[in-house]
Amino acid sequence: MLVSVTDFTFTKQLDLPGIARAAIGLRRTWPALDGAVGLWLWTAPRSRRCGAVSVWTGEEALHGFVARPDHVAIMRKYRTRGVAKATTWVSPGLDETAIWRDAYRVLMGSGTPTGPNAGAAPHTGEGRLRR
Repeated sequence: MLVSVTDFTFTKQLDLPGIARAAIGLRRTWPALDGAVGLWLWTAPRSRRCGAVSVWTGEEALHGFVARPDHVAIMRKYRTRGVAKATTWVSPGLDETAIWRDAYRVLMGSGTPTGPNAGAAPHTGEGRLRR
């Protein structure tokens, strides 16, 4: 399993409703996605942060989602309105508790996943969203 944690820090609080609507729209299509295993959306409104913890059968499935026209359109719309970070790692199985524990560590900045679900070194991307 490939775990992906995304963290978007938006500049203006007023952007959150639009971001949330876009995320919910993408979530509605989730059951039909090839390679999609699990998805949890999260928000921290006071910190102007939101994102997702998603689980995939592999990199090809994740890249397929990232390249979807609806996802690309949303990322383009909000690319100048904040900073996005993404981290992925390989998990040996679907242990929701362990995945959330490791995701929490990443999101709180306390390091990379170290539990039994961290089957490979994580890949982290950070910076402003680009085309």
